[in-house]
Amino acid sequence: MRNEHPTRRAFLATALATAAAEKLAAQSPQVPQRDWTGTNPVRYPDPDIISLDKRFNKYKLGNTPIRRLHTGMLWAEGPAWNGVGRYLVWSDIPRDVQMRWLDDDGHVSVMRNPAGYSNGNTFDYQGRQLSCEHGNRRVVRYEYDGKVTVIADKFNGKPLNAPNDIVVHPDGAIWFTDPGYGALMHYEGNKGALELKEAVYRVDPQNSRLEMVTDEIHKPNGICFSPDYKKLYVADSGSTHYPEAPKNIKVWDVDGKSLRRGRQFVSMEMPGKGAGFADGIRADTDGNIWVGCGWVGPGYDGVQVFAPEGDRIGQILLPEICGNLCFGGRKRNVVFMAASQSLYAVYTEAVGAHIA
Repeated sequence: MRNEHPTRRAFLATALATAAAEKLAAQSPQVPQRDWTGTNPVRYPDPDIISLDKRFNKYKLGNTPIRRLHTGMLWAEGPAWNGVGRYLVWSDIPRDVQMRWLDDDGHVSVMRNPAGYSNGNTFDYQGRQLSCEHGNRRVVRYEYDGKVTVIADKFNGKPLNAPNDIVVHPDGAIWFTDPGYGALMHYEGNKGALELKEAVYRVDPQNSRLEMVTDEIHKPNGICFSPDYKKLYVADSGSTHYPEAPKNIKVWDVDGKSLRRGRQFVSMEMPGKGAGFADGIRADTDGNIWVGCGWVGPGYDGVQVFAPEGDRIGQILLPEICGNLCFGGRKRNVVFMAASQSLYAVYTEAVGAHIA
C-alpha cells in the first residue's frame, strides 16, 4: 500500500528547497513588467524618465508617459519629423521599407518599399527628404515630383561603404557618416568589401562636390550639430569591429567647410553599468546632446542625455536597444525613439535645435 504521508526526510528536503527559493527571491526581487499596450497605464511620474542631475529636471515632465507607438519591425532606425505633413518617417532596414506615423490619429503605414535598405533620414530646408541607402551605398534626395536624385555615391572614384546618418547645415551643405555597416551583412544591405576608410563627408551646396571632412574615427555613426552649428558631434561605434576603438562621442569645432580640434565629448561608460554603444544623436536648443544607446541591458539601454559640458544628466529607459532618435511634434518637444523592434515617443520640456 502506498504511504500517503511524506517521510520526515522528504519534508525537510521540501522545506529547505522552499526556504532557498524564498531567499533567492528576496535577493533578486522580480520587477513587474511594464504594460506597453496602455491597458494598465503607468503611474505618474513615469519611473523610466530619470534625472541623474538637477539640470535635467527642467526637461522632465511629471505627468507624461513614454509611449510605444508601434512595434513589429526588425531593426528600426532613422526617425525624421516632417513639420508640414505632421508625420514621422523612419526605416526598418532589414525589411527594406520606410514607415510613416501620422500625428493626426497615430496611423502607421509603409511609406516607401523598396527603400534601398535605408538607414538615416532627414529633411532639408526646402522640405525634401534625404536618405542614406545601405543597399545602394548612396545618399539620395526625394524630389517634389517623386524622382530620386543621387547626392553622393562615390568618393575618389570608389563606391561609398554604406552611408548611415545625415544632417543638413543652413548653408545647404549635407553632412553624413559612412561606417559601412550595411555593406558588411546581407541583412541590412548588400554584402561586399569596404573600399574606403570609414569617414564623415560633406556635400558642398555650390558645386555638389563630395568632400571628406574627417576619418579620425573608427566607425562614425550618429551625427549632429550644436544649436549654433559651431560644433559637430559624431558617435563612434567602431568597437563592433575594432577592439581598440573607444565607445564614445567625439566633437570638433566647425571651421567653415572643415573640422578642427577633434576631441572626446563623452565616454559611454556608465558607472556600475559598463559601456554600451552610442548610435543616433540630436541636440536640443540648450545644447544638450540626446543619445540613443544600448547593448548593455536594463538601466542603460534607451536614451541618455548629456549637458554641453559632457556631464550625463538624464535617462529615458526603454526595454529595447535604442538605435536612433529625433525631436518632432508641433512644438518639436517630442522625442521619437526608434528602438530595435518598436517606435517610442515621450513629451519633454526640451525643444529640438534643428529641423529634423
